[in-house]
Amino acid sequence: MIMKKIGIFIEFKDGEIKKANYGMITAARSSDNELYALILDGRGDAYKDKLQAYGVQKIINIVQEPGRLEWNPEVFSKAIIHTMSHFGINTLIGLTSAQGRDLLPRIASGLDAPLVMDCVGFNFTDHTVSKYQFSGKVLANIKLNGAHYILGVRPNILDAKEAPCKAEVISHQIPDYVERLKVKEIKQGESRGVDLTEAEIIISGGRPMKSTKNFDILYECAEVMGAAVGASRAAVDAGYVPHSMQVGQTGATVSPRLYIACGIQGAIQHFAGMKTSGLIAAVNIDPNAPIMKKCDYGIVGDLFEIVPMLTKQLREVLNRTNLK
Repeated sequence: MIMKKIGIFIEFKDGEIKKANYGMITAARSSDNELYALILDGRGDAYKDKLQAYGVQKIINIVQEPGRLEWNPEVFSKAIIHTMSHFGINTLIGLTSAQGRDLLPRIASGLDAPLVMDCVGFNFTDHTVSKYQFSGKVLANIKLNGAHYILGVRPNILDAKEAPCKAEVISHQIPDYVERLKVKEIKQGESRGVDLTEAEIIISGGRPMKSTKNFDILYECAEVMGAAVGASRAAVDAGYVPHSMQVGQTGATVSPRLYIACGIQGAIQHFAGMKTSGLIAAVNIDPNAPIMKKCDYGIVGDLFEIVPMLTKQLREVLNRTNLK
């Protein structure tokens, strides 16, 4: 039996593999597939134990003289295309993250390959993928045709499960590409804390937040939970927070394990961006708000009273836990 070679672009943050990668690896595992983790930070050996714990058989440490590769979407895309060609990999999956949105379309263009971003499921045997369309009202199954397939997977949509195996680390040197594009500086955006699209917990505020300053109560709660802070379009349009924090049809599509909506009505445009959350909780003074019919848990009350109470309770629980 000929194994299908599946390439997985691994993303990192602060020198660690992003957790969302493990769910993607889990979904790609099959007795018919051989998983190739593509590493571009030059530290393939350092990640061997964690990647083989989830079933990765080959770890390709992509290097270029004279040293490690620094982030450059043009060079990264060429490096991955070169690696795919060398190892006979015809399918590549990566996260639909900020980096993935920059990189995967370049790779698809270079290979003249079909590209589907924000997938929530895929079948490598018949080359079909699933993704939500029309404001989340339809789950579409899309058939792909081509010599290569490039897929962006929605972060946190797939649960990670270990399947230990023995991985081999292979060093692959790429040509010294001429950089037509140079990355001079990477600046942090206006939003604070954890990246929205990759967060396991998100607490979001709507127009009733009333001001930029009032979002501090959400940031305080988020800091305790290790969460990201989001917002509705109404809050963004009011100028309280930047667009990078917007969740919804015209903002970020997220799939956290827990989504807490504070003062958000829950219009279909917002719901489309967070409907795949594992659990949805809502705090709203209006018991008839649409979000109250769509959430798993709803609290009818003033968010300016409820959220500080939640933050206080969480701190007390964490303090008790740390003392044990």
